[in-house]
Amino acid sequence: MIGFVHQALRYRSENQFRDTVARFVRDGLDAGDTLLVVVSVRNIALLGEALGSRFRDLEAHDARDWYDYPSRTLGRYHAYCDRQGAGRRVRVVGEPVWAGRTEFETREWMRYESLVNVAFAGSGHWILCPYDTRVLPESVVCSAARTHPELLDEPRAAVDYADPADFSAECDERGLARLPGGADGIRFAGGRTAAVRRALKAYARRLGLSEQRAYDLVAAVHETMVNALRYGGGQGVVRLHSDRDHVICEISDFGAHIPVTGPPFAGHLPPEPGAPGGHGMWLVRQLSDLVDDDLDPGGSVVRLYFRRPRRDQPAAGSVNS
Repeated sequence: MIGFVHQALRYRSENQFRDTVARFVRDGLDAGDTLLVVVSVRNIALLGEALGSRFRDLEAHDARDWYDYPSRTLGRYHAYCDRQGAGRRVRVVGEPVWAGRTEFETREWMRYESLVNVAFAGSGHWILCPYDTRVLPESVVCSAARTHPELLDEPRAAVDYADPADFSAECDERGLARLPGGADGIRFAGGRTAAVRRALKAYARRLGLSEQRAYDLVAAVHETMVNALRYGGGQGVVRLHSDRDHVICEISDFGAHIPVTGPPFAGHLPPEPGAPGGHGMWLVRQLSDLVDDDLDPGGSVVRLYFRRPRRDQPAAGSVNS
């Protein structure tokens, strides 16, 4: 089995997408690989036409069902590959959904594409990420060369490729803007977090989150508070805010007395089962829709985002072989 391959295809027409991706799929099927295709419904139809009866030999999903939020998408791919077994190569055609994203969301999806190189570095899997240059912003198209070691539309390695640690650091350069001054603040210290959990549950329900998402919010904030109590000086503040799209929970602490080190990309990547750390923030990122943070020994801030329900948003469809 070859080592991990992560390629980008910046395509300029339906024909280029269909022909290139269909060839990638056929090669994989001929090699006995597992094929997972996660692209738009339109592109699934194009592949179905090109592959004919062989389309039944792959698994296909509408990208809107998979690419909801970066950390959960990464967890979903990990779980899928694990189910195939250690000796089976998985070929993925994965096309992130970029339309309708905020600047913050777009940045986190770019970070996701870079972290894929770390998450699957020890595997033999092969991921091809199409980018439609006809509709995507130039910044997104250009980012493909920085987050993919190979460009399938160019006969050479991506000379602009950035090390994931450097790219992730660039994503963090802007820092966190302050929440509005009126954001509610609830102090916590020691093991006294019950009052915070009650306030969080009431706040989430008041803003329309479902019972399950309210539970997820409380669990994610509690896990973040546990980290603040353990590493952030033993006390902190939870601030609550909401905007049109999200319920926002900010957990800040007052700084640790000693520097705390952990695994690289803690929380972004699934930890090894026996790893001493990294499980808590991975869980937080799986439960939250988005996470932004500013971690510092002098005082850290972690901000969790939970999507508010929108009645005017149609449900995403799915296509399965």
